Amino acid sequence: MTVRRLGAGLVAAALITPALAACASGTGTAGSTPSPTVSASGTVSASGAPVAGDAKQALLDSTKEISNGNFRFTLAGAGSTAEGLVHQPSQSAAMKIAIGGPSSDLAMKLDVVHFKPDSWVKLELSGPTADSLPAIKQLNLGKYQHLDQNRIKGNRNLGFDFEKVDPAGSAVLTQGITEVRSTGTGAYAGTIDVTKAAEAGSLNAATIAALGTQAKTVPFTAKVDPQGRLSELVLQLPAAGQTAAQEIKMTYSDYGAATAAQKPPADQVVEAPAELYSLFN
Repeated sequence: MTVRRLGAGLVAAALITPALAACASGTGTAGSTPSPTVSASGTVSASGAPVAGDAKQALLDSTKEISNGNFRFTLAGAGSTAEGLVHQPSQSAAMKIAIGGPSSDLAMKLDVVHFKPDSWVKLELSGPTADSLPAIKQLNLGKYQHLDQNRIKGNRNLGFDFEKVDPAGSAVLTQGITEVRSTGTGAYAGTIDVTKAAEAGSLNAATIAALGTQAKTVPFTAKVDPQGRLSELVLQLPAAGQTAAQEIKMTYSDYGAATAAQKPPADQVVEAPAELYSLFN
């Protein structure tokens, strides 16, 4: 595991740590009626007749509310999890990330808070690697470490871009849909080209490269809420090389109802040492 996979910008790469498999599940159907399919070339029904509405466009539209920057989210996959909120009205965001578990050589937990123009991170490192390296040990301060914005500018691991508020880049991902069918009310399934997922922040370039041609047709399922906003997107990554098949799941909720992040108490804050920046660079 590399520290860079923490992604504070965040989560993307943390969720696809190689060699940690997640169970891939098949997609269901809604009753016995064939589901309409949308390909890149247009919309047709199972019988070949035009279908009213466009499932792909519905999913593209479902991501628009995310850009308003007022929601809660979760991400999970390959032994890593992340949850948090984005609150554009107050220019704040917060997230908790966990990578690895008790049996990991290096397990990490991060509690990250952004309240423009400030950012803080509380870091917990555990496992044999953390125990054996003094430089890492001293980062387990149990306090929030205040980050110098000049040192994290453009750093996707520690920074947060309030111009690109979606940690998973779902808008970019849905643009890569190559086939989609409705599987029920507000539910969809199909395939997606994830070759641009590194740009979206959902997968890292190495994982995409390992998938080879499979990256062009990764199975996915999606759900939208009654207002047509994306509530869940699940990628089923096939096995590739030494990496087992794995599931990447992202959810969105509380659109327009998230609250501002909370700044850490002053007595729980210290300035981040040089070692912290080195660790994430």
